[in-house]
Amino acid sequence: MKRWKRNLALPVTMVAIALGFLISLQVQTQKNVSAAEQISAQRMIQMKAVLSNSQEQNAQLQKTHRELSERLDLARQQVGTDPQLLVHLKQLQMHAGTQAVEGPGIQISIDDRNKKVLFPLRTDDISRMINTLKLAGAEAISINDQRVVASTAIVLSGSSTILVNQVPINRSEGIPYELTAIGDQETLLDYFSKLEAVTLKQNGLTVSIARKTICIPSFKGAYSFQQAKPWDALIE
Repeated sequence: MKRWKRNLALPVTMVAIALGFLISLQVQTQKNVSAAEQISAQRMIQMKAVLSNSQEQNAQLQKTHRELSERLDLARQQVGTDPQLLVHLKQLQMHAGTQAVEGPGIQISIDDRNKKVLFPLRTDDISRMINTLKLAGAEAISINDQRVVASTAIVLSGSSTILVNQVPINRSEGIPYELTAIGDQETLLDYFSKLEAVTLKQNGLTVSIARKTICIPSFKGAYSFQQAKPWDALIE
C-alpha cells in the first residue's frame, strides 16, 4: 500500500505543478487582455473628446460667422451703395476667403483606399499639395469643401481622422479627397502633375485631374485676433 502511494506521489505532484502553471498563465493572460482593453478604451475616450471639442468649436465659429455676416449686412445698409466701396469690400472678402468664388481651375481627386497604397495620405502631404497649388498661383483653394484660408490648420485627430478648419474630412462615407483650385488651368495642371501627382501615383494612390469651372465655398469659421492689432492703433 505504501509503495502504491509512493508510486502515485510523483505523477500527482507533476499534475499539480502543471495545473498551477496553467492557472497562473491563464490569470496573467487575462490581466494582459484587461490591460489592453483598458488602454483601447482610454484611447477611444480621448478621440471622442477631441472630436467633440472640435465640433463644439466649429459650431461656435459658425455662430460667430453668422453674427459677423449680419453686422456686415447692416454696415452695408448704413454705408449705402457706393460702387467703389462695395467693389473694394468684395475684393477684401475674396482675399479673406469669406466670399464664395467661381472661376476656371482644376479639380483633383485622390483615393488612398487602394490595396496597393504604400502610404495613406497624411496631413503633411495635404499641406504640401496646397502649397504647390499656391506656388502655381491658385487664387482660391478648397479640400473636401473646406476653404483654405490664412488661418487654416490641417491636423490629425486620433489615428486616422484629418481635420481641416477643425472639421473632419475623413473618408468614412467612401469619398476620396478632392482638391479644387481656381487659377490659370495650364499652370495649375503643370505644377501639380510634375511636383505631386507622380509621387502620389508611385505610392499606389489613384489620382485624377480635370480642368473645370470651379465653385469654391466661403470660409465658415471666423477670424479671431488676440494679440494682433491694426497698425493705426499701435501708432496711437
